[in-house]
Amino acid sequence: MTHYVALLRAVNVGGTGKLPMSELKAMCEAAGFADVRTYIASGNVLFTSRLGESAVRKKLEQPLHDYAGKPVSVLIRSAAEMVQVLADNPFPEAPGNRVVAIFLDDAPPTHALDDVKHRKQEQLALGKREIYVHYGDGMADSRLVIPAAKAGTARNINTVAKLAQLAAVR
Repeated sequence: MTHYVALLRAVNVGGTGKLPMSELKAMCEAAGFADVRTYIASGNVLFTSRLGESAVRKKLEQPLHDYAGKPVSVLIRSAAEMVQVLADNPFPEAPGNRVVAIFLDDAPPTHALDDVKHRKQEQLALGKREIYVHYGDGMADSRLVIPAAKAGTARNINTVAKLAQLAAVR
């Protein structure tokens, strides 16, 4: 069995994209996943499965589409990959709430940072299937646009650390 973390894109606790975590947990259990657990109400779910990453994504995307009435992107990482995302953080000295990993399905293009718009104090770096951003002065006033990250979903490093910890101890 592989320990997975699924990260849903555009899911939150209110407004557009609202999905109660109890509903997400039930969807995962109905899909045949075991040891299902959600973490904070922003579309993070941990579970185990014998399926590979692509099959896991497909098993989740259809019931999510049925629930939301529109496609919901799901990005999947194994527990080991989550631990590696945390270890690869190029800004380890920065506060965890000011650094995000933007999760992507595939490796970001080598030129991904060339197309960034409205960059001010932000520092960026490419990961294996992530783009890391350090918002030096915080995210509130940032107008940063990263075209290569359009289909991704971001989690701050504090959340990544907690997900890595939870996934590793399952």
